[in-house]
Formats: sequence, structure tokens, C-alpha cells
Amino acid sequence: MSPSIVVLDYGSGNLRSAERAIARHGVEVTVTADWDTALAADGLVVPGVGAFAACMAGLRAIRGEQIIGRRLAGGRPVLGICVGMQILFGEGVEHGVTTAGCDEWPGTVERLDAPVLPHMGWNTVDAPEGTVLFQGMDPATRFYFVHSYGVRRWELRPDPTGHLKPPLVTWAEHGDRFVAAVENGPLCATQFHPEKSGDAGAQLLKNWLSTLS
Repeated sequence: MSPSIVVLDYGSGNLRSAERAIARHGVEVTVTADWDTALAADGLVVPGVGAFAACMAGLRAIRGEQIIGRRLAGGRPVLGICVGMQILFGEGVEHGVTTAGCDEWPGTVERLDAPVLPHMGWNTVDAPEGTVLFQGMDPATRFYFVHSYGVRRWELRPDPTGHLKPPLVTWAEHGDRFVAAVENGPLCATQFHPEKSGDAGAQLLKNWLSTLS
């Protein structure tokens, strides 16, 4: 039986593009804001485009941050995409205004330090050893980015137990380095758009879906 996937509809994101890209892998995909359906799905995808503050407002309006938190507390997979990745961090700063994020990871989403913004187009990434999302891909593989903001410094939250594995962080460069993807147990995210990244994005989604079974 194929896994069930929910693309979370909170008023932001390329919902139908994400839905189509995932459905191509033969899985059941539902686009919804329904609390119970989002909690029950085998995998939850959180897309996002636009401003950090607007995305967080939309997410909170459907208690999306609570859905994400409850899923992760139960070890149930979540995949964030673009601003859907950014809102997983502690805060976002846009035009001098700081907005609280979901705080699943410590860190600040801020304007990239680059001569040309937005960062729009194809770029390579530097994936770490042990990656699942980028498994089987050539280091020269390119993914499609559209953004002006990102996480430029990774902050590792202390683990008092000493038992948790540190997140696997993938980096990319545009002006300076920024976080391009994170793999952290049931929580994964990409700054780029897998649904717009052709064969490379399809392979990444396939790799993520393989972790659900």
C-alpha cells in the first residue's frame, strides 16, 4: 500500500505543483488544511512562497505550527519547501521586522549577502556524508532556487542527553553560503524547489518518499 501524503494548504505555496510532482511517484496526495487529515497522513509537505511573516500568519491561522509539532513529537515525517523550510527556524527578519517561526531549529532567516537578488535559477549544493535526500546524485546536480532570504549561519541546539544525532545540513552558495537543505530525523526541508527541479527534484522526492515506508 502506497503512503498517503498531505500538502498543507495554509494560503501560501505552489500547492498544485507540489501535489503533481509527488503524485507522479504513485502515491496518494491530498491538498488540505484539515487538522485530522494532516496529522494522520504518512507524510506532510509544507510548501511556501513569499514573505516569512505572511507565511507564518497563514500557518498559525490553521494551527499549522501545532500540526508540525505534533507530527514531529510522534516521529511522523514532515518536508518543508522554500519558505516552508524557512518557517521551521526560530525567526525571520524582513525589512527590520522580526517574526517568530516554528522554532524546530534555532537560527535566523535573513537577507542573503549577494550582489544580485533574488537568487533565481539553477545551482549546485554541497551535501554531507550520510545524506538520504541526495543519495545517488552526482555532486554536480543542480536544483532550482527562487529566494532572497535564507539561513546563513547554522546554530546547533544543545542535546542534554547526548543521544540525538546532529542534523545533516546541505549548503549552497550565492554571494555567501546559505542552508540549502536539512535532514533531521522525521523533519526534512529544502530551500530550493524540488517540484521545479526536473529529474533531480523528482529523485529527491523519491528519496524522501522512500523513508516513509
